[in-house]
Amino acid sequence: MNQTEFTVSRFENRNGTTSWRVAGLLHGVRIRRNFKTKEEAAAEKAALEIAELQATAGMRAATTFLSDAQLREAEDAFRRLELKPQSLLFYLEYAFANYRTPEREKPLAEAVKAYLAKKSEEHTRTLLSKRQLGAITYELGVLERHFPIGPISQFTPQNLAVYLNRGNPSLKTYNNRRGLISTFLKFALQNDWVVANPVEKTPHHRINHRRGSAVTITAERAAELMHFLETFADGKLVPSFALSLFAGIRPCVRFGEITKLKPESVKMDTGVIRIEPDVSKVRMPRIVTIQPNLAVWLRAYPLGKFAIVPPNTMNLRQVVCKKFGLTHDVLRHTFISMFVGKFRSMGEAALQAGNSESIIRKHYLDLKSAAEAEQFFSILPKRRAAHEPIPVGTAQPVDVAA
Repeated sequence: MNQTEFTVSRFENRNGTTSWRVAGLLHGVRIRRNFKTKEEAAAEKAALEIAELQATAGMRAATTFLSDAQLREAEDAFRRLELKPQSLLFYLEYAFANYRTPEREKPLAEAVKAYLAKKSEEHTRTLLSKRQLGAITYELGVLERHFPIGPISQFTPQNLAVYLNRGNPSLKTYNNRRGLISTFLKFALQNDWVVANPVEKTPHHRINHRRGSAVTITAERAAELMHFLETFADGKLVPSFALSLFAGIRPCVRFGEITKLKPESVKMDTGVIRIEPDVSKVRMPRIVTIQPNLAVWLRAYPLGKFAIVPPNTMNLRQVVCKKFGLTHDVLRHTFISMFVGKFRSMGEAALQAGNSESIIRKHYLDLKSAAEAEQFFSILPKRRAAHEPIPVGTAQPVDVAA
């Protein structure tokens, strides 16, 4: 590297005084400066040599308010931006617009407690079902056990991906977990406990739903079931099974419509069942017509004497379901299929069941013949009084041994 040498020499002024001269070339310009003392001249020589070195290395002197540490940081930032398409100011403005420091490091346990309190309030206001509240509570409990310490800001797409895939879940289970955790972290984001929702960078699986026809039972099997119930546990389960089988009330005894249906909603005088929004799974009211054979069942087993959901229902239903091989919602599916088979009206079936007409067409159309549907709606209790007339418009009851 070529470097200009600066010299310090003694210089006699015309007036007889002595000075110390610094001489040399800086950027091609001749430098001659006089100083009263040799020390001042030596300091200037050192400064000029540094300036020459900076110029050779692409450095230059500049007046700045930045400290040495800030200058080093700025230089490092520009080196990192050397191959980037935008300026340092562009990236700085982006950071100002998008980055938010968490208000505070909220412990995960406290965040879960606050979120569950909000969801419990929504449940009280009938905005959230008991079943959904239970699913949220369970999933967040598992989350707390999986991450027992640390703040809510500890989550990353990587550790959440491991959490969501625990136990090799099905794609649907994975998506359900992801949705619950994502909603929780959105709540945290709204409260400034996190600066981003890391769930958004975890995979979401697309599922090709191939739902076929609904699972149902035959009219003969339905008759066997109802006549067995008359002799089982003193007939305690007859009303709930009759309402699910002959009126399509959702039968789940944990969260289904049958658990929330009130006896006064079953109006025998007007022949309808009123499903209120707080009872309906879809939060929409509907009116279900009490079919003639259901009316006979409810007179034989009146709701004033028989509870819709009697004590120990869960255990009693397990015995019945195991004996008859009943799957979830099979009673309701059977009602809808038989209704379409008898009345041939998908629109009316949709209104009665609380489904859309497209669902009725896709899953329940042409499953049952008119003859079998007529047989189904002719199933009557053996307990009814001998003098009670058979309802108009129904066939003779199927005589099947219990």
